[in-house]
Amino acid sequence: MAYKYDVVLKKGKVIDPTTNLNGVMDIGIKEGKIVEIAPEISETLALENFDVAGLYVVPGIIDIHTHSSAWLGGKFGHKMLAQAGVTSALDMSGPVDSVLDIAKDYGVGINLACIEYVRPEHTVKTNDPSQIELETLIDNVFSRGALGIKLLGGHYPLTSEATARAIEVANQKKAYVAFHAGSLAKGSNIEGFLEAVELANGNCLHMAHINSYCRGSIRSPITETEEAIKALKENPNIRSEAYLSPLNGTSAKCSNGIPESLVTHNCLKTGGFEATEKGLEEAILAGWAQINAEAGGKVILIVGQEAVEYWRSKGTDTTVSFAVNPEEPRYCLTTARRDNGQFVVDCISTDGGGIPRNVIVEMGLAMVKLQALSMEEFVIKTSVNPAKILGLTNKGHFQMGADADITVLDFERQKPFMSMANGQVIMYNGFVCGQGGKIITTAQGEKAVQEKGLQSIVVDLPNSGFYRW
Repeated sequence: MAYKYDVVLKKGKVIDPTTNLNGVMDIGIKEGKIVEIAPEISETLALENFDVAGLYVVPGIIDIHTHSSAWLGGKFGHKMLAQAGVTSALDMSGPVDSVLDIAKDYGVGINLACIEYVRPEHTVKTNDPSQIELETLIDNVFSRGALGIKLLGGHYPLTSEATARAIEVANQKKAYVAFHAGSLAKGSNIEGFLEAVELANGNCLHMAHINSYCRGSIRSPITETEEAIKALKENPNIRSEAYLSPLNGTSAKCSNGIPESLVTHNCLKTGGFEATEKGLEEAILAGWAQINAEAGGKVILIVGQEAVEYWRSKGTDTTVSFAVNPEEPRYCLTTARRDNGQFVVDCISTDGGGIPRNVIVEMGLAMVKLQALSMEEFVIKTSVNPAKILGLTNKGHFQMGADADITVLDFERQKPFMSMANGQVIMYNGFVCGQGGKIITTAQGEKAVQEKGLQSIVVDLPNSGFYRW
């Protein structure tokens, strides 16, 4: 028997601000696309039906700042994202080859984009790369499947001049460019953020995790937050996200008795510890530094002697988290608006993936319960805006013919119940059941993605929301 629909979601409360849907409806899916939304679709017309009565049905959550490479995040990032209700994500560091390899071996059905880090002695020779070196890097990462580049200023800074040069070159080549603020002149704080906005010089730029520059290291957290909001309002060329978790994530790797990442230095000093390998060990033992450890198919946080032994067994090359994000900046940045009513910070992100802080649903729905956001606004910040920025024209909404990327939410429990990507169920009641996935890339990178044995989604970056908001 030929069925009209492959899947029907029954009796869920459908929310889609793009099509102004807000009510109990059925959704019919065929060949990975949304083909009908109606008050009632007969169960006899579908190969499979899912009763989602009492649950919210929203466009698939897109986390625009995650990590799932061997360098950061690791092989369980895909599974952890799917368990969190995410259907698409942007890996914000790469390396792209590692991201593709892990997607092939550990993919669970989500769509994944990647940008490649700009790091001295790794992807560029020094902290002052030339225009030609940056042009070569961008051409190279395009050809390998990445959307563009990520400046890791907070961790591994460039000169201010090279930072501005990289942003300019990326814009000339219409590459995606994101920035964890910080340079050799300014740190990963509000002053580094304000310098970053200035260095952009009107060019398009994705400023990562705005909340991380509002931790009170220069002025009070709320004053820094107000400064960040003002700067974003005055610079509409900047796309941005902020996360709601109190935890950050950074490198615990040490060389010559010193943590390699400057962010790790800052976090240790914030907790009253020396920015040395010995100080990091003391912070782990005290519970201030939480080591990210693989356990049971996911990454967990551990402290104390067990964590020290795990960290040492990895040659210190692990991720570490610190509870350094104050409450007020997180909440204010999530809700701040421009004069036209649009959000100042475009998206809610996590900086998660394989770093255990994938709390878009858990803490985003808490904001809805507090009436700080409506459900429609939650969808705008977690699906509509991220899709627009990445140029995913067939995602982030429920228009007819759209990709069947769907997240089903248990509002009372503040948990994702089910998710689908391209019509495939990838998570159901916490159990990850998807396979494979698709890589979001450009026309230049499509061949490299396919040569890895992966499917691709080709986006048009020059006409995406990143360049044409």
